[in-house]
Amino acid sequence: MLAPLRDPGPVENAAEKPSVHSGLPRIRDSAGATTSAAHNILLVEDDPETRSLVVDLFEDHHFAVHAISRRHEISRYFACNHPDLLILDLQLGQDSDLNLLRELRSRFDVPIIATGDRCDEISCVIALELGADDYIAKPFGLRELLARARAVLRRQNCGRTARTNGSQRGGFRFGGWTLERRARRLVRPDGSPLVLTKAEYVLLVAFLEAPQQTLSREQLLHATRIHEDVFDRSIDVRVWRLRRKLEIDPRAPEIIKTQRAIGYLFTPPVEAF
Repeated sequence: MLAPLRDPGPVENAAEKPSVHSGLPRIRDSAGATTSAAHNILLVEDDPETRSLVVDLFEDHHFAVHAISRRHEISRYFACNHPDLLILDLQLGQDSDLNLLRELRSRFDVPIIATGDRCDEISCVIALELGADDYIAKPFGLRELLARARAVLRRQNCGRTARTNGSQRGGFRFGGWTLERRARRLVRPDGSPLVLTKAEYVLLVAFLEAPQQTLSREQLLHATRIHEDVFDRSIDVRVWRLRRKLEIDPRAPEIIKTQRAIGYLFTPPVEAF
């Protein structure tokens, strides 16, 4: 069940709302005018009451929502559609749901808000590490869900803009090193190439796009968008592996410094070219 809203305002009868269809859906605003939906959302929710409330909420705020209750329908939907956001109800204690989240992240480049009945920190961390962009425990307020959805969509749009702008650059120079983006090649100060894994490459790019700024672990997870097993692929392990390739002494790092209880700082000045 969802937490009740204060002053929820009028809610239209769900039967009067037009169904979501292919193309850019059109919905009616409170004055009865027809307007184009800004974003398409896929909602996967077992509970019919929760599903109805969430659909009404987002459609009232000009989102187009396609709601399903069965997880096996997700692949069928993605075969013909690409939503801007997936809101996915999970049972985090079940391996099948954890595998589902991992599979969705590996197959589809879509932001995911996971919801679930568990409100402990471990559940949140597992959901985020396995691929969710955000996690919200039930019962939650509808306005909180709406705000979180908007925040995730803003980050996604900013990330796409940054990736587009970044792809137009040739690369970066820092402390004698050169990273060539098109070839995904890192060159040492002595001119010899250094091989990076995909995880190391995207982590380094995240640092190079925000040099001399403290980045939290959450920011780095969102920037890298590489979600693997939470137990042996944490962001700290990835940083350590990158340090082993960049630092003279990874135990006394000078390039990527730890900001205790905050995150990491990439210290050298960076030149984009």
